[in-house]
Amino acid sequence: MLRTSNPALSQKVFRKSVAESGAQTMTINGSIQKTGLLVLLTIISATYTWSKFNIAPEIAQGWMIGGAIGGFIAAMVIVFKRNLAKYVAPIYAVLEGLFLGAISAYFNAMFPEEGIVMRAVALTFGVLFAMLMLYRAGIIKATKKFRAGVMAATGGVALVYFITIVANMFGANLNFMYESSLLGIGISLVIVVIAALNLILDFDFIEKGSQAGLDKNMEWYAAFGLMVTLVWLYIEILRLLALFAGRD
Repeated sequence: MLRTSNPALSQKVFRKSVAESGAQTMTINGSIQKTGLLVLLTIISATYTWSKFNIAPEIAQGWMIGGAIGGFIAAMVIVFKRNLAKYVAPIYAVLEGLFLGAISAYFNAMFPEEGIVMRAVALTFGVLFAMLMLYRAGIIKATKKFRAGVMAATGGVALVYFITIVANMFGANLNFMYESSLLGIGISLVIVVIAALNLILDFDFIEKGSQAGLDKNMEWYAAFGLMVTLVWLYIEILRLLALFAGRD
C-alpha cells in the first residue's frame, strides 16, 4: 500500500517509522503545515538570489551552484537519516531556494518579455492544487497499476537524465531534450505530466502514513518528500515555458 516513486517516501521508510505506543503520530494537517513552512523558506531564500542576480550575476551563480550541491547533500542526509528531517528539511528548503532563485532569474533575463517565471510559479501551484482536488475527489486513485506506471515512467526519466549527462561529459550531443523543437517540447511536456502524477502518489502516501500511525517526526519527512516533487515540477514547467518562448 505504501509505495511511491519518490525516493524520500519509500515503503521501507514508512514501514520502519510506526510510532511507539502512546507517542504522538503523524497527521495530514501536520504534514500540510510543515510543507507550507518549507515552501515559505524556499520562497524567502529564492528572493535573495533573485535580487542578487540583477546586482552581481557572478555572486548569484555561486549561490546557485552552492545551493544545488548543498541541497543535494541535505536531501541525502534526510533520506538516510530520516530522524534528522525536522532539523535538515528547513536547511534543504533554504538551499533549494538559493538555487531556484538564481536559475529563475537567469531564465527571466533570457526571456524578459515573456514573464515565464511568474507563469511557472503560478502553474506549479495550480497543478499542485488541481492534482490535490482530483485526488480528494477520487477521480485519480493511486491504484497498484497506477503506482507501477508512474514509478516506471519516473525511473525512465531519471535514466534519460543520467545518459544525457554522461554523454555530454564524453562530448556526445544529446541535447535534443533542451532544444525548442517539437520533439524537445513534447519530451518536456511528458516529463511535466510525470512529475504532476508523482504528486498523486505523494498525497496518497501521506494519507496512508497518517492512517498507519507513523511517528510525528515523519510529518517533516513527508513534507520534505513533497517538496522534492514540487521543486522538480517547477523546474520542468520553467524549462517547458522557456522552450515555447524560444520558438517565438
